[in-house]
Amino acid sequence: MSPRTMTRVAALVLAASGLAAAAAVPASAAARPAPRSPIVLGPVQYDSPGHDDHSQRSLNAEWVTVTNTGRGTVNLRGWTLTDRAHQTYTFHNLRLAGHQSVRVHTGKGRDTGRDVYQNRRDYAWDNHRDTATLRDDHRRTIATKSWGHR
Repeated sequence: MSPRTMTRVAALVLAASGLAAAAAVPASAAARPAPRSPIVLGPVQYDSPGHDDHSQRSLNAEWVTVTNTGRGTVNLRGWTLTDRAHQTYTFHNLRLAGHQSVRVHTGKGRDTGRDVYQNRRDYAWDNHRDTATLRDDHRRTIATKSWGHR
């Protein structure tokens, strides 16, 4: 074999082994989108009705609804709800039953299965333009909801 032919054969062998190695990469090593989730963002009350006076009543009149559209219960522990300014609320001990919703209020209050509170002293959502982003406990984006001008 001539040196030129040997070089071509070596190049073909290297290329073939590279393709085989790429095919052998496990799916977990590749970037995967978030699995389809039954959890969605529902109605949002981003502009508290009335005068914005920073009272608990006014703060708690600002909320985002998180809904489980599936039949099974989903554990939201470690999930986050974030605005465009990166203000983040982290869900703690909340298991959302099938076809159930929870309202995430801005102000202070006592958490229940239907209402949870961010315990903020200021409004979370921009009345003119904002985006609510829900991420699971692996930081994968599950749902987003935007309003206002882009």
